[in-house]
Amino acid sequence: MIIRDQAALLAPVERDLRLDLFRGIGLWMIFLDHIPHDVVAWLTLRNYGFSDAAEFFVFISGYLVGWIYGPIVAGGWFLAALKRLWRRAAEMYVAHIMLFLLFTAQIARTARRFDNPMYEHEFNVFNFLAHPDELIGQAILLKYKPVNLDVLPLYITLVFASPLIVWCLMRRPNLTLAASAVLYVLSRWFDWNVASYPPGTTWYFNPFCWQLMFVFAAWCGIGQIEKISELVWSKVAMTLAAAWLIFALLIVMTWHVHALEVLIPKWMLKAIYPIDKTDLDMLRFTHFLALAIWVTHFVSRKWNVLHAAWLRPVILCGQHSLPIFCLGVFLSFSAHWILTQYTKGVWEQLAVSAVGIVIMIGAAWLLDRAERVPNLFVKVSEAEGPEAATEIAPASR
Repeated sequence: MIIRDQAALLAPVERDLRLDLFRGIGLWMIFLDHIPHDVVAWLTLRNYGFSDAAEFFVFISGYLVGWIYGPIVAGGWFLAALKRLWRRAAEMYVAHIMLFLLFTAQIARTARRFDNPMYEHEFNVFNFLAHPDELIGQAILLKYKPVNLDVLPLYITLVFASPLIVWCLMRRPNLTLAASAVLYVLSRWFDWNVASYPPGTTWYFNPFCWQLMFVFAAWCGIGQIEKISELVWSKVAMTLAAAWLIFALLIVMTWHVHALEVLIPKWMLKAIYPIDKTDLDMLRFTHFLALAIWVTHFVSRKWNVLHAAWLRPVILCGQHSLPIFCLGVFLSFSAHWILTQYTKGVWEQLAVSAVGIVIMIGAAWLLDRAERVPNLFVKVSEAEGPEAATEIAPASR
């Protein structure tokens, strides 16, 4: 017999503004990284380390799933958690399909307006425009994805599987994390991935590998990281993390300044390359963990700066991550074709980047204001029978 704890279902959850802050920063970084040859993109993480905004989002999503739904599942409300998480996955799926259709239409219109087929090939929509009947079906199955739309199918898959993940974590947390690591190793060893379109291709974000980041984050979210906090934030661990961040910075600098490659031994280059994003290379995973150790050391949940007015715009974007992400995809392509068709000067790059971020902030503010408007609803109840109707009638009169 399952004993349900009503308090677990109704207990309020204190919002962690750090998660909103870093999710908002990740949204801005994705927008800037999707603008080719944008000077402002030098401010994003990928230019100074192995990991980037993708790790931000997957980790934060997994952490929130463990933190919010772990107590609910532990309280015996597994079906309630499953209902909510699957509804969220369905919302993301609908958002992905709508984004796919509108984004493809935006690219097609731009290509026709400027008579430039480069956009169709650059963003992988040429086949769709040639065979829309076939590729709409492939898009519905999450097989066909234009460029910049690869990450949402990964989130949909992970959120869909998250009820089972949380259920296992609440019973055998360490064993579940170990099983996730084994799946990661096997998928890399045997090249497991999800089939994509056209035939012979696979998903850009391999869910069998990226699930490790998600499960580890959920493992942290249910409170397991607190049990080893003294080890994680010890002087030895933080020193190793700092050394790893410096090493990653030096390696990445060789990508931008090729003259620095002579400073790196050839055997080391053979050992670390390729740093694969599709299969979540362990260099990326460990770089993110090293960064997280130092960030959480300086930025606590009670950090007063989180309530400062100048951080409010980025936090608002993080609190409405799904619509702001979709908007950012449109804005990044708009900035791309503006710079391509007119000019690529530094001032123009600064302008389109700034305008795009301002639009994202404005949209997040409007969404926040809309949430403050009360929801109107009418509760409809059915009478159980003629006797119930007779009893209710005098009262209504």
